[in-house]
Amino acid sequence: MARSTKTGVIVGLVLVALLAWFIVPREMGWTGPWVPAALEVYLLHPMLAAVVCEIGTLVDQRRLVGVGRLLTIVLAGFVLAGGALIAQLEAMPGDEGVFPGPAQLRVVIEDSWCGSSNCSRILEANGDRAPEVMREHLASQGFTAAPTITGRRRVCRQTGILVTHEVCAELQDISATAVRVEWYVN
Repeated sequence: MARSTKTGVIVGLVLVALLAWFIVPREMGWTGPWVPAALEVYLLHPMLAAVVCEIGTLVDQRRLVGVGRLLTIVLAGFVLAGGALIAQLEAMPGDEGVFPGPAQLRVVIEDSWCGSSNCSRILEANGDRAPEVMREHLASQGFTAAPTITGRRRVCRQTGILVTHEVCAELQDISATAVRVEWYVN
């Protein structure tokens, strides 16, 4: 695609860095407003990659040569994003910073269920000061207090840049040494 080796290497490095930014933070369990949602890998990444490639062709002083191919890549990204959205409508939530929980606690039950248009996962953990330790763990993962719906303590966090989704966890103190956490994607 690039006429010069220098332009090809620079564009390639930018594309690798861009892909790393979309994949690594989620796999590492990081949170925050600059951590891309999984869906953005299909939606936002192809658009940004197309822009980077087109800038590379302009630097090589080639007029908009590969616009058709780049638009095809972007369109394919949108089609894949639509498929991913449909597939995730009733998908089980990922670990989302909740599971496996803090190292001080021992998970004794891990379960999941799906109802009408939503799925959730459940874990019960025990250990010294389990409810307090779990609340601290969730706070360290970016969860903040949210209004209660079912009477249980609820914390939520948002993930994504353009396509945001909210993950909420409901905590139920079973005893001073046991806690139940149910989490789901809104």
